[in-house]
Amino acid sequence: MSVRNLTILGCSSQQPTRYRNHGAYLVRWNGEGFLFDPGEGTQRQFIFANVAPTCVTRIFISHFHGDHCLGLGSMLMRLNLDKVTHEIHCYYPASGKTYFDRLRFGTMYHELIKVVEHPIDKEGVIETRDGFTIEAYFLEHGVDNLGWRIKEADSRKFDAAKLKEYGVKGPAVKDLEKQGKLLIDGKIVHLDDVSTVRPGDVLAVAIDTLPCPNILRIADSAKLFLCESTYLDEHRDLAKEHHHLTAKQAAEVAKKAGVDHLVLTHFSARYQEAEAFQKEAASIFPNTTVAEDLKQIPFPK
Repeated sequence: MSVRNLTILGCSSQQPTRYRNHGAYLVRWNGEGFLFDPGEGTQRQFIFANVAPTCVTRIFISHFHGDHCLGLGSMLMRLNLDKVTHEIHCYYPASGKTYFDRLRFGTMYHELIKVVEHPIDKEGVIETRDGFTIEAYFLEHGVDNLGWRIKEADSRKFDAAKLKEYGVKGPAVKDLEKQGKLLIDGKIVHLDDVSTVRPGDVLAVAIDTLPCPNILRIADSAKLFLCESTYLDEHRDLAKEHHHLTAKQAAEVAKKAGVDHLVLTHFSARYQEAEAFQKEAASIFPNTTVAEDLKQIPFPK
């Protein structure tokens, strides 16, 4: 079974600290590697996390503030140096195309990898391929800023007892899955007789935003919700001024959206410790985890 987890490569906001790198988040999922908002130093954080950068297949840039994208160029150059043969898909707000190009071509190197760009100017489903549906929605941050909702394809779960009862065995199982029904011992057996549909899991990512309708749309029933909480609620005025969330607001979103697991990140450098974020959010949404650099968070099926 392939790795399924979230690795926190950095969890600071605009200013890194002694213990928090610029933000960057890697989700390994069904053979894919989704890298979100690679800030400055991301390439080196992979080394500390003991994760090979070559696992990255898709890079998502929410917006072009520096702490969310300054690591993009070096990550592409690293993948180029490693001569990866798979395509690297890059998703970003279309209005930031100039910044994307500056980051991608900011230094001299001979590009060998295939970068597939997805500049996004309309909300909704961006792509359905490789067993995933990727959706993007604009958040409220004062600049074009995208939140992401990624759902894996539904799958079939066979009931061993039902298979035995209906006499479906061996190669017939795959034939039934492909054809939808089979004639076995003179009786028609339908796929639904011996299996059920398992809905695919949902990953939601919202980094840098005020509370808004689209954050609920992104987070709806998500298995894992990675959400910024730059400030504590005692500094809600600063959060509003700078278009950010507090830990309390993030927890309120998670509760209202029916999320399974909330992960808080993107902490202001004014806070040396993260325990207060945990306490504030968990009082509203108990299943909350506070991000720490290099922490790996399971994302089980």
